[in-house]
Amino acid sequence: MSENGKNQRTFRWQLRVGERRTLLIFGDLLVGLVALGIALYYWGTSERFMGFSLEFLQKRVPTWFYLLPLIWLICLLMVELYDVHRAGDRSHTLRGVAGAAALGLVLYLALFFYYNHPPTSLLPRRGVASFLILIFVLTLTWRWLYIHVFTGSQFMRRALLVGGGKSGQMLLRTVSQLNTSPFAMVGIIDDDHRMLGRVIQDVQVIGSSAQLLKVVQENNISDIIVAISGEMQGGMFQALLDAQEQGVEIIRMPTAYEEVLNRVPIMMLEANWILKSFVDELRVSSFFLLAKRLLDILGGLIGTLITLVLLPFITILTLLDDGLPVFYRQTRCGKGGQPYAILKFRTMRLDAEADGQPRWAREDDERATRLGRLLRRTHLDELPQFLNVLRGEMSLVGPRAERPELVEYFQQHIPFYRARLLVKPGITGWAQVNFGYASNIEETIVKLEYDLYYIKHRSLFMDLMILLRTPATVLGFRGR
Repeated sequence: MSENGKNQRTFRWQLRVGERRTLLIFGDLLVGLVALGIALYYWGTSERFMGFSLEFLQKRVPTWFYLLPLIWLICLLMVELYDVHRAGDRSHTLRGVAGAAALGLVLYLALFFYYNHPPTSLLPRRGVASFLILIFVLTLTWRWLYIHVFTGSQFMRRALLVGGGKSGQMLLRTVSQLNTSPFAMVGIIDDDHRMLGRVIQDVQVIGSSAQLLKVVQENNISDIIVAISGEMQGGMFQALLDAQEQGVEIIRMPTAYEEVLNRVPIMMLEANWILKSFVDELRVSSFFLLAKRLLDILGGLIGTLITLVLLPFITILTLLDDGLPVFYRQTRCGKGGQPYAILKFRTMRLDAEADGQPRWAREDDERATRLGRLLRRTHLDELPQFLNVLRGEMSLVGPRAERPELVEYFQQHIPFYRARLLVKPGITGWAQVNFGYASNIEETIVKLEYDLYYIKHRSLFMDLMILLRTPATVLGFRGR
């Protein structure tokens, strides 16, 4: 065994972002099973004839009741409690767990009233009520334990940033804006002697490649994030290899940015990265394309049915509020930049763009009608787009469709913007559930980072996850 091999260290308790998410899922499932067991015992002991027995579990408890822990996980996913940065925030955790419990109660009540006084064996009130109370208390207790214990320093990855230039500064600036830090940034290593001692986003440049191994050993570094955009010197390259042999994980800045933020750093990318990510890695299986199209057809049919049900009410309210027309057609860019006509419920006044110049949507846009503000906040104005989905012009999940004039403008000001046209636009998408609307260039850049992340990592599972998270956007009134 080499000398470096003898010095290899393990970082057993320092959790990565993915490991934290797995821990949250495992903990939520465990408390769900505990809540299920207690609820069954309480329900059974309150039964006059059977009591808590094998006969009670077999004959009295409906099959779906045993699936409540999994249904609870889905509710937590819908309220975005598996975002590890939000999961580390107490106030967001309280709102999320309460929202998930409320969502579960609404689903139960909807079924209860749909069946119109069902038999208690089908929708047991005592069992469901006890489970909801227990799961709320136990999940909140577990999540607060997670915040108190597992976000502490002993479970935090200790990182060293190599490179204090634009790329490194961008990473530090973005991470500093998160609710909870994904790692403890110990310091910065840079071979530019003029950088020594400089403080960037509260992180100090503490040495050069000559001191890198010493810093790693003295500070128990678990990760080195390489943010060197130019040429790397031989000494730095050798120091990184030596650190890797000692068990330290070496991560390129774009990779770390993706893992932590679930988006790509487009302002720091080069053309060869785009080619590798969106040409070499973009090819997807025929099964995925077929499954995605079948999902689009199913979702399009359901969405169209909902549109037809709501159409008379929205039509009457539109006529009373601002008159005709009810619908609004507009040209948008589809896959490959091909234009198509999008269909929406009208939310703006007829003179919203009297000069013909396209404008960004804004919070509380003064151009919107009274009904239009409600439709935009709840995203009900987008329901007619399910017809575009059925026609194959759009997908349920994908980047938001933009007007050709805005696409041309963004291409001139934002690098790699046209890469988002590699897939069909969607009614919902990764950017929509994570960020929402953009009203300036800076926000459009962030949205593009989410869009390109989706295009690079898209899968049927990711599409389903986005669809599950979309109702939280609607119920949370986060539209614009």
